[in-house]
Amino acid sequence: MEFNVVNNKNEVVGKVNLNENIFKTEVNQGTVWEVIKWHLSIKRAGAASTKTRAEVAGSNRKIYSQKGTGRARHGDIKANIFVGGGVAHGPHPRDYYYALPKKVRKKVLKGVLTYKINNNELIVVEDFNFEQPKTKNAVEVLKNFGLEQAKVLLVLPEKIENVIKSFRNIPKVKILLSEGLNSYDLLNAEKVIIFKSALEKIQERLEQ
Repeated sequence: MEFNVVNNKNEVVGKVNLNENIFKTEVNQGTVWEVIKWHLSIKRAGAASTKTRAEVAGSNRKIYSQKGTGRARHGDIKANIFVGGGVAHGPHPRDYYYALPKKVRKKVLKGVLTYKINNNELIVVEDFNFEQPKTKNAVEVLKNFGLEQAKVLLVLPEKIENVIKSFRNIPKVKILLSEGLNSYDLLNAEKVIIFKSALEKIQERLEQ
């Protein structure tokens, strides 16, 4: 399966062979949702925290007599029904991560790549670099592809400092290395620009 390779001026300069075992993968929406949910669970900070009545500051003295007052029985002022008291069943720091089979994640990644190819949302670009890091250079590349206002995912084979520094200040552009490519960021992007050598690494990784 051949696919056009363009340069950073959006001119076709060659072809690349796409592995059909990767770029012709069908996957159901339920499985995709499971993987996306898994990615989001990893991103959750899980840092929400409240204090129980044992943790708030205050006296442990019984606030009034058990009997004879005509009021409900109470212990200390730190009970959750009082202002300044502890919180009952409130959130505490936790890790939301859970395991998901690697085979499932890999299949969904193949399926999402297939979706991007079929919907003309993936561009394979010949590797390029800038002489010096300038956001102006990166904007010019995006203009060549008509993507100035689009959410773009740029996938590199390795850390190319001048390219990373040129693109990282553009709000709607996210940069990933090939080994970090994932289903969530692919689906979250309107267009995906992959360096040719990064595509080769991705195909090698998914074929194993």
